Amino acid sequence: MNPSTPKERKPRADALRNRERILEEAKKAFTQAGGDISLDELARQAGVGPGTLYRHFPTREALLESVYQAEVEKLAAEERRLSDSMPPRDALRAWMLLFVDYIATKKIIAPALNSIVGGSAKLFESSGTLIKNAIQSLVERAIASGDIRADLDPLDLLRALIGVSNVASAPDWQLSAKRLVDILLLGSRPSE
Repeated sequence: MNPSTPKERKPRADALRNRERILEEAKKAFTQAGGDISLDELARQAGVGPGTLYRHFPTREALLESVYQAEVEKLAAEERRLSDSMPPRDALRAWMLLFVDYIATKKIIAPALNSIVGGSAKLFESSGTLIKNAIQSLVERAIASGDIRADLDPLDLLRALIGVSNVASAPDWQLSAKRLVDILLLGSRPSE
């Protein structure tokens, strides 16, 4: 008799909704208070019981990692959505503006991420691959359309935006970074 392995069940729709609410509330809480939030209070704010929160995220670290990973996955998904709905240059610009917002969130929760046992390097490495693939696809599409130069390295665009966020001490660094998006794209146009 062959033992049959049970199929992995898909999560119920209400469980998925609960998980998403928890992640949204956790993102807000982590960006406001860093890692020092009460998980019981977070469960209340998300409209779920503490047991539901702990069933999805057994530790604070698991929740923090999931919040960060969800943000990266949303950014990667936006690449596909924007590519399907916008001309190549516009899609690249819109995604770069979203990337600035992502950097802002990452800057706020990074200290809490760095406190995770073993550090955040592995988490950042895996998310970096998703982000690099997204911008690579957008840039290749814009090059193919003739909107930007063929010799543009997609990572140069990311480095410029990250650089602004790392050297900026002013609270309005995001506005500066968003202006930089247009400057970078203007400078990336093909030579006439």
